[in-house]
Amino acid sequence: VRMGRTLVELFYDVVSPYAWLGFEVLCRYQHIWNIDLRFRPAFLGGIMQATGNKPPAMLPKRAEYILKDVKRMAKYYQVPVQISEDAFQRILATSNLGAMRFITALDMTQPQYLEPLSREFWIRFWSQHEDISQPENILAVARQAGLSSELTQKLLDMVSSPAVKNRLKETTEEAVKYGAFGMPAVVAHFNGEPHLFFGSDRLELLGNVIGE
Repeated sequence: VRMGRTLVELFYDVVSPYAWLGFEVLCRYQHIWNIDLRFRPAFLGGIMQATGNKPPAMLPKRAEYILKDVKRMAKYYQVPVQISEDAFQRILATSNLGAMRFITALDMTQPQYLEPLSREFWIRFWSQHEDISQPENILAVARQAGLSSELTQKLLDMVSSPAVKNRLKETTEEAVKYGAFGMPAVVAHFNGEPHLFFGSDRLELLGNVIGE
């Protein structure tokens, strides 16, 4: 961390549309605010399980609201989330563990590609409505994000390794230790202590707390 800069950690999973919104907003703010933004790919399912949380869409009224809310936020932040009536079924039917392990493997080898790779996974799942658990889609995402075929192959070989599985598990546990119960979970390290902010609509508040 450079002198006087606030470390801001973003715990995210590409299966969450709100995590995408928070990610894009923080990617913009990192060029304006005096922060060092650190991407922390984690597993939303693990956080939900550890905290006894339930998918918000399980409450019908809340599901109805989320459809409107995500559309409004996507328009406001100019992020191409295309949420549809069957979005919640798609989330439940998709295994995102492979994608998050692939992103984790990248984090362990070439973290400078984390931003474009994560974005491409969101685009594929939330704009193009494709199944990100399929190997061919993971390959297409990697290609689109500018990864070489050698690097992509290396990451695919790493995905099932204990090192990658453990790293994803540890990052997920770390998020829970900070108090996360869902995503995005943003942790700002300010004045010697961590400050947790949940959701993509608390980032102005985060700015205020860290003096931005």
